[in-house]
Amino acid sequence: MDHVGKHGALKVSGRKLLDKDGCEVRQYGMSTHGLAWRPEFVCEETFRALRDEWNTNTVRLALYTHEYHGYCTDGDKNELMGLVIKGIELAVSLGMYVIVDWHVLGEMSPLIYADEAEIFFRELSARYGNCPNMIYEICNEPNGRTEWFEIKEYAKRVIPIIRENAPDSVILVGTPEWSQHCDEAFEDMLDYDNIMYTFHFYAATHLDSLRKRLSSCLDAGMPVFISECSITEASGHGDVDYVSTREWFSLIDRYNLSYICWSLSATTESSGIISKGCTKLSDWQDADLKKTGIWFRNRFLSEKN
Repeated sequence: MDHVGKHGALKVSGRKLLDKDGCEVRQYGMSTHGLAWRPEFVCEETFRALRDEWNTNTVRLALYTHEYHGYCTDGDKNELMGLVIKGIELAVSLGMYVIVDWHVLGEMSPLIYADEAEIFFRELSARYGNCPNMIYEICNEPNGRTEWFEIKEYAKRVIPIIRENAPDSVILVGTPEWSQHCDEAFEDMLDYDNIMYTFHFYAATHLDSLRKRLSSCLDAGMPVFISECSITEASGHGDVDYVSTREWFSLIDRYNLSYICWSLSATTESSGIISKGCTKLSDWQDADLKKTGIWFRNRFLSEKN
C-alpha cells in the first residue's frame, strides 16, 4: 500500500496529526537500531516486509551521534549519511513515511553537537525539502541534567534551518529525562507550526506515574508522538510486561497516538525484535522472533491504515 500516496503530507492541528485531507492519522512502525551497527536492515527486502508483511506505514532511522562510530565522533560521516539517504529513498519508493532520528543519547545534551546538527539538517532538508514522506526528529533522548530550556535553545537553532527548506514538514522534539518529561516542555512550548513533542516508554519499567503524566499533557492539548517504545525494561533487556503493555496501548488507542517500536535488530537485547542468530531480512516466522517481535507484529497487523 502506498501510504504517502493515500495520505500525503502530514500536519499538526492542536494535539492531533492529520493527513492532507484533514483526517486524523496514526503513524506506526519500526525503528532501526544504530545505523552504524545494524546497516543490513536498511534494504528494500526489509522495508517491503515491514510494509506488506507487518502492515506498518513508517520506519525510523536511528543515527547515533555520540556512541561508538557515532556521526559526530569516530563514525564515517559520508557512509552514515549514505545510509540515511538510502533509507529515505527506500521509504519514498515504497510509499512509507520515514523519521530521521538524530539519536542524542550518550552526550546527554543536544547542545553538545548543535553545530553538527545544524549542518546535518541543513543538508538533509535541502535535499528533500517538503518531501511528504519526511519527518525530522531533532533530538532523541536528552538526559542527565539536561533541562528543557537547553533543549528549547537547541531546537530554536535547528528548527529554523529545517524550515528554510521544509517549511511545512512535521518536526519531532525530544523532552527531558529520556523523553519522559513532556510536562516540562508543556510549560514552555515552542512557537512553531507542525511541531510534536516526543515521549518514550518501556512498559516493564515505566508504569502508572508516567502514564498519568502523559495523559495530563494530552488532556491539556499537547501534541505528542511516541517515537520510541518497547514492552521490555528501559535497559532494552529483561522480560516483557504484558500487563503494563496493555495499559500503555489502551492509552495509545484512547488518544490515537503514533508509536514506533525499538528495535529492528537481532541483538542480545530483548527489545531487539529478531532472534539472535537469525539472518533473515524478511519473512520472519515466530521462531525467528523474540517475544517483543511477535507482540509488535500482531499489534501492527491489527492496525487500520
